Amino acid sequence: MAEKLKGTTTVGIVCKDGVVLAADRRASLGNMVLSKEVTKVFQIDDHLALAGAGSVGDILSLVRLLRAEVRLYRAKVGREMGVKALATLTSNILHGSRFMPYFGWFLIAGYDEKPALYSLDMAGGVTEDKFTAAGSGMELAFAVLEDGYKDDINVEEGVKLALKAIKIATRRDVFTGDGITLVTVTEEGYRELNREEIEALLK
Repeated sequence: MAEKLKGTTTVGIVCKDGVVLAADRRASLGNMVLSKEVTKVFQIDDHLALAGAGSVGDILSLVRLLRAEVRLYRAKVGREMGVKALATLTSNILHGSRFMPYFGWFLIAGYDEKPALYSLDMAGGVTEDKFTAAGSGMELAFAVLEDGYKDDINVEEGVKLALKAIKIATRRDVFTGDGITLVTVTEEGYRELNREEIEALLK
């Protein structure tokens, strides 16, 4: 069986005023770094986002499907799909595909009446979390999140904590590295920080 192009590590944090998603940019094929420019965090709708760790092709396929589904929902219902509804839809898709699964672990995040974050395994199991991590560097990232998270954290603090978690993972996990993608989802919508902003925060 051919090896799949894989990507890790991802982090999600719920803050009092939004959600933060972050991921590294490395994709590996076995023990080889095949790409240093892989995107693992995606906008699904104005206030909805997905991050994935696992097979790059499967992550992209699921993202295309979910974007189509939320557009159909908006056209039929006349409003944006909620975060929990997107997590449930994703769970149903993953569970229905469990005999030919999407090889990945997925984080669904967004802001409707409040910020929310869900993690989903490839069989469709769903967990609502205040913070979580996925991928080969998840143990390292979780240690940082456990130590730094607090219930009243704001987005500005959440961004710094997410960057720290990914940065620590890049130091010790060989499958994690080559830069960071970081997005926030607040009442104002989805926003991706540019590289200059991330580099300034990492200094």
